[in-house]
Amino acid sequence: MPDMPTPRPAKRRMAIAIGAVLVGAAIGFAAIYGFGGVGRQTAADPACRPAVALSNKIAPLAHGEVAALTMASVPLRLPDLAFMDAGGEPKKLSDWRGRTVLLNLWATWCVPCRKEMPALDNLQAKLGSEDFQVVAINIDTRDPAKPKAFLKDANLTKLDYFTDSSAKVFQDLKSVGRALGMPTSVLMDGQGCEIGTIAGPAEWDSDDAVKLISAALKPAAAGF
Repeated sequence: MPDMPTPRPAKRRMAIAIGAVLVGAAIGFAAIYGFGGVGRQTAADPACRPAVALSNKIAPLAHGEVAALTMASVPLRLPDLAFMDAGGEPKKLSDWRGRTVLLNLWATWCVPCRKEMPALDNLQAKLGSEDFQVVAINIDTRDPAKPKAFLKDANLTKLDYFTDSSAKVFQDLKSVGRALGMPTSVLMDGQGCEIGTIAGPAEWDSDDAVKLISAALKPAAAGF
């Protein structure tokens, strides 16, 4: 009698397990690097309606190097994030009331973050003023000297140094659906209201980014 093929459940189980691992890895990768869009599950703040109106006006400029920017559709006031400056003094996001801010969360273990930092430094050099500032908060939880050394070695001198070694700022943004991965950047108006959010890196010193942020600062001058 010829040999009959026998089932191979062990191999099938292994194949299924490998597939599950690959799917899980893909999901984890997307979460870390900010793919998949920005969550919109938030409670509306009526006081932030002007920021949504501004977002709608400048939305045509969200293209090219900043095409991934998700413009605000719900009036959202960001949490009053708490962190530290380079001297160890406490800071809050509300310290920048009255100024348009590009809030950025970064870490040295995040490769896209490191690649993005020179562009943020250049953006601060181009547009930094009493009306605008890049507030880049480092969330390394180990070796506090490492992010400072990275900025020094890369000769990034225009950005002020801010840090939150507990990474609570990430969780606070995540709680309002605005932090799905790293890096995360939120453009906000002088009242702390969201204009637009991007999950992932961008060429912040590009003409596209400069035009968009300039329009957020002075929409009338930009023709909006």
